[in-house]
Amino acid sequence: MGQYVAPIRDMQFVLHEFLKVEEQLKELPAHAETDADIINQVLEEGAKFTSEVLFPLNHSGDREGCKHDAETKTVTTPKGFKEAYKQYVEGGWAALACDPEFGGQGLPVVLNNSFYEMLNSSNQAWTMYPGLSHGAYECLKEHGTDEQKRLYLPKLVSGEWTGTMCLTEPHCGTDLGLLRTKAIPNEDGSWTITGNKIFISAGEHDMSENILHLVLARVPDAPEGSKGISLFLVPKYLPNNDGTVGERNPIFCGAIEEKMGIHGNSTCQMNLDGAKGWIIGQPNKGLNAMFVFMNAARLGVGMQSLGLTEVAYQNALVYAKDRLQMRSLSGVKAADKPADPIIVHPDVRRMLLTAKAYAEGARAFSSYVALQIDRELNHPDEEVRKEAADEVALLTPVIKAFITDNAWIATSEAMQVYGGHGYISEWGMEQYVRDARINLIYEGTNTIQSLDLLGRKILMDNGAKLRKFGEKVRAFVEENGTDEAMSEFVTPLGELGEKVGKLTMEIGMKAFQNQDEVGAAAVPYLRVVGHLVYSYFFAQMAKIALEKKDSGDKFYEAKLQTTRFYFARLYPETAMLIRQARSGAANLMALDADLF
Repeated sequence: MGQYVAPIRDMQFVLHEFLKVEEQLKELPAHAETDADIINQVLEEGAKFTSEVLFPLNHSGDREGCKHDAETKTVTTPKGFKEAYKQYVEGGWAALACDPEFGGQGLPVVLNNSFYEMLNSSNQAWTMYPGLSHGAYECLKEHGTDEQKRLYLPKLVSGEWTGTMCLTEPHCGTDLGLLRTKAIPNEDGSWTITGNKIFISAGEHDMSENILHLVLARVPDAPEGSKGISLFLVPKYLPNNDGTVGERNPIFCGAIEEKMGIHGNSTCQMNLDGAKGWIIGQPNKGLNAMFVFMNAARLGVGMQSLGLTEVAYQNALVYAKDRLQMRSLSGVKAADKPADPIIVHPDVRRMLLTAKAYAEGARAFSSYVALQIDRELNHPDEEVRKEAADEVALLTPVIKAFITDNAWIATSEAMQVYGGHGYISEWGMEQYVRDARINLIYEGTNTIQSLDLLGRKILMDNGAKLRKFGEKVRAFVEENGTDEAMSEFVTPLGELGEKVGKLTMEIGMKAFQNQDEVGAAAVPYLRVVGHLVYSYFFAQMAKIALEKKDSGDKFYEAKLQTTRFYFARLYPETAMLIRQARSGAANLMALDADLF
C-alpha cells in the first residue's frame, strides 16, 4: 500500500546545515567522534530497514490487528511483526543511542531521533514496541539501583527484552493521585503488587522473551494524592541472576482494547494478581522517576506525528501528480491528456503544502530539541547543561501538543487530496488519519500539555525559561533586521515574539485573580508559542536557502517556497489564537452546567 521513502536530503539539511551537529557534537566528549559520515551512514541504513522491512507491514498489520487468547492470557502480534523485530535487534538498532557501558552504541540522541522519524513513518504501531523500551531504559538508567541496572539494562539495550509504562487505571487517567494499585513489602526486599491497569501499550506480545513493566502503585500508609505514588519494576518473567528468564510473574493481559487506530499495537488491560516487583527510587517518589519515562514518551509521541505527517504527505503528493481531474482554471496544463493532474489546482497545492510545511517545521524543531538533550546529558560545562535542560523542559509540551495537532490537520488534508479514494482503506491514507488521532490523547492530552507549558513551565518561574528562548529570537531578528531579502521572514517573527511576551504577562496578571484564566487560555496559547518556534526555525532555514539559492540545487528553492507558504498561510492563525487566549474564562464558565 502506497510508498515511503525516507526524506534523507531534508534530514541532512537539518542536521548538517541548520543545526551543524558535527560542530556541536565536538563539544561533547561522549560524541566528539560522531562525524557527518557516520550520521549519513546511519540515516541511509535506517532508510533501508524502515522502507523495506517495516513499511510493507503497516497496512497488513492494521487490517489484521493483535489477537488475545483469553485462556492462555497471551497476545499474538500481526504477521511479520515478530520477524521484523528480530531483524531490528540483530541490526543493533535498539542499542543505537544507549550507553556503551550496557552494550549500547553510544550515538547521539539527535541521530536516534531521525531514525525514529523513519520508524514512525513506516509503521507507528510496530514502533511503539521498541519505542517504549527506550523510555524504560532511560528511567532505570537514571533511577535504578546498581543491581537493577546490571540485571535489566543490557537486556533492554540489546532489545531482547522490551518495556512498558503502567500508569492509567479504569477510574483515573491524568489524575494519577487517584490510583489504587497497592504494593506490600516482602521480607526479601521485593514487593507484592495488586491492581488493574488499562490502556497499556505493548503490555503483552510475542515479540520479545520478556517484558519489563514499570508500574505506579501505593505503599502502605502512603500520603493521599500524587505525593503517595511509588514506582516498581514488575517483569513478566522473573529473571535469574544469570540474566535468563525464570518463573512467570502474575501480571497478565485480561483483554486488548478495540481501538480506532494503531491496531498493530496491543493496547492491554493488565491485571496484577500479587505480582512480584522491585521499587525504583524512593517510596512515594515514584512520579519523579516516572517523569523521565513520561517526558521521553512525550517527545516520542511528537516523533510519531512527524512520521505520519511525512508519509501522508509523500503519498498524497504521488496521488496528486497522477490523478487526472478537470482542467486548470488558468489554462490547460497537460494537453496530451484528457484532464490535468490535480496538483495544478490551487487548493490541492494548499493541502499538500500544509502537510509539507508542518513536516519540515516539525523535523527542524524535534531535531533541535534532541540536540539540546545531548547537550543536557553530555556537555562538560554545568551551566550549559542547565540551560539546555531548561529549554528541553520548556519545549517538551510544545513538541507533544503542537506537532500532534498539526499531524491531525496534515493527515486530514492529505486524505482530502484523494477525494473519495481517501476514505477507502485499500489506498492506506485513512489509516494515517486514524493512527494520528491517538497522538493528541495519550501521554497527557494536549490540553494537559498546554496547562503544563503555561502553568508550570512559564508562569511558575515568572517566564524565565520563555524569556531565554525569546532572547535567542530577538538576537536573530536584530542580526538580520537590515537584510531586505530576509524581511518577509524576520518582520513577522519579531512581531510574534513581542506579542507572546505581552500575552504571557496579560494572562499571568489575570491568573492572580482567577486560576481558571490559565485553563481558558492554555490551548490557544500553546499553539501561539508553537508558531513562534516554527517561525524562528523557518526563518533560519530560509536564510540558509537564500545564501545557496544560486547553487543550482532545487532543494533550496523548494525550502524557500515552503517557508513563504508557512508565513503566508499558516502563521496568520496566530492572530485568531491570540484573540481566543485573551477572551478570558467568562465565556466558558458563565453558563450553568444544567443549561448545557
